Amino acid sequence: MADATTAARARIDRALADLERKILELKARPASAPAVADDDLFAPRPADARVAELEAAGREASEALGRAAQAVREVLEEAQDMTEGEDR
Repeated sequence: MADATTAARARIDRALADLERKILELKARPASAPAVADDDLFAPRPADARVAELEAAGREASEALGRAAQAVREVLEEAQDMTEGEDR
């Protein structure tokens, strides 16, 4: 729990630092300057998108391993039932 809290706090701190930096950059620009291309402060960054892709792939792999483990359990159960039937 502490690790998750620490990680969340670090993300918030980074977001606040990015926000402060962007505000300072915008304040320093002259009014006649063209619009900033990166003006959506809440848009996911490319690195964030990659992390999300990796997390999704991890979840999918975990689910696939869970299904495979269940299939192995079922096969083992069937094999055990067959050997018990032959013993009788």
